[in-house]
Amino acid sequence: MFTSTGSNGLYKAPLSKSLLLVPSAISILLTLLFQHYQKFFAYNLQAIKEDFQIWRIVCGRTICLDLKDTFCSSLLIYNFRIFERRYGSRKFSSFLLGAWMLSALFDLLLVEIAEYVFGITINSLPSGFLGPVFALFVPFYSSIPRVQVTQVLGHFSITNKTLVYILGLQLLTSGSYIWILALSGLVSGICYNSSILKVHRILCVPSWVAKIFSWTLEPIFSSAEPTNEVRVGMGATVDIQRQQRMELLDRQIMMSQVAQMRRQRQQQGGMINWNRLFPPLRHRHNANYQDHRPSEQDTPPPTEVSEEQVARLMEMGFSRGDALEALRASNNDLNVATNFLLQH
Repeated sequence: MFTSTGSNGLYKAPLSKSLLLVPSAISILLTLLFQHYQKFFAYNLQAIKEDFQIWRIVCGRTICLDLKDTFCSSLLIYNFRIFERRYGSRKFSSFLLGAWMLSALFDLLLVEIAEYVFGITINSLPSGFLGPVFALFVPFYSSIPRVQVTQVLGHFSITNKTLVYILGLQLLTSGSYIWILALSGLVSGICYNSSILKVHRILCVPSWVAKIFSWTLEPIFSSAEPTNEVRVGMGATVDIQRQQRMELLDRQIMMSQVAQMRRQRQQQGGMINWNRLFPPLRHRHNANYQDHRPSEQDTPPPTEVSEEQVARLMEMGFSRGDALEALRASNNDLNVATNFLLQH
């Protein structure tokens, strides 16, 4: 499992869905049907500085004119949708707005530095919503735990974050001056994420604007909750199919227990008992997938939890109690505990 972004789909991520659909559709239309309008979306720095065409900053830093950049940035936005689920649409849009404005300033500053130090004259930069996309790598690096999935050739580790970094590297190497956009995006992400000069309080989406968009656009771009169906690949053995069905049954039972515990928590207060959501059924032997429940005497003792893994979950914003219970219940599997806590 290479994903680090929780469940599939765009459930509870309307802003991410709009950023995927609208700019991508405009980019495809400009490439295939309306090539003569591409000049209005070019990130032309010379026209901005000499002719004061400030509108080019908005158009040039929103729509990609290269379909490869559109594809890579869309995949990255899809992977980064986890932050909208975690922070909410308003905080996520505030981060994107702050990163967009800061990276626009850093773009002009880096171009001037390159011309002054290296004598390189840069009249235009790659267009698109690239600055905020690179800025999202900062919380992705610092907030999402790194969990090893497999190893290649016995030495190179493949983690749940490897694919996202490969996509970022592909986007970084797609143009000659895109490194300027990447550097300005990373710097703006660091500034916003670390609250330097309190920029997160200045560059934010007002609550009344967020309410207007939640009333008008959220119903359009909202997605239905994903179904619990499991697709079995062609050629799968009977044991694999049986294992997938049992995992699906476990997940359905766990979801119903979560809903019940949440209702009790709202009425009575307190912390969810995570041990009830991961019953001893998960410790069954997988040799023949026998349908029997182990006795209480066979239940293994509580798993010792690594403080390093607890610290990683606490860095993501979860309480120490929830982190401890989730890790114990998931048999100290950081990936399972993280995905479950992020989804709920």
